Amino acid sequence: MTLYLLIALGGALGSMARYWLSTLIDTQAGSAFPWGTFCVNVSGCIAIGFLATWTGPVSRHFTHETRLFFMTGICGGFTTFSAFSLQTLNLIREGDSLRAGAYVISSVVLCLAGVWLGHLLAAPFTRAS
Repeated sequence: MTLYLLIALGGALGSMARYWLSTLIDTQAGSAFPWGTFCVNVSGCIAIGFLATWTGPVSRHFTHETRLFFMTGICGGFTTFSAFSLQTLNLIREGDSLRAGAYVISSVVLCLAGVWLGHLLAAPFTRAS
């Protein structure tokens, strides 16, 4: 149970950081391009890449629980794009570039289709009666 509370705390911190940073950047950029989300995704990927290497499964400096707090909690709350990118990199490092490419393409296509489907499903509920 303690492990889930650590992950939840990390997720809350990551989500607050995502909102703060993306709002700050979008306010400063003032353009139609979603710079805030873009910067959050890129910085989240840098963070999870660093943490995955530094806190590796055989790390002398971090417990499994601490690793999950930072990677699953904070990074997961900050951006799930970081987990997606780490998993893709791991497939490439394992020599499975074909599966990595399929993962990237299918994730982008199916996630966009999922957003579109969710939009279609919700649309009838947003129309004025």
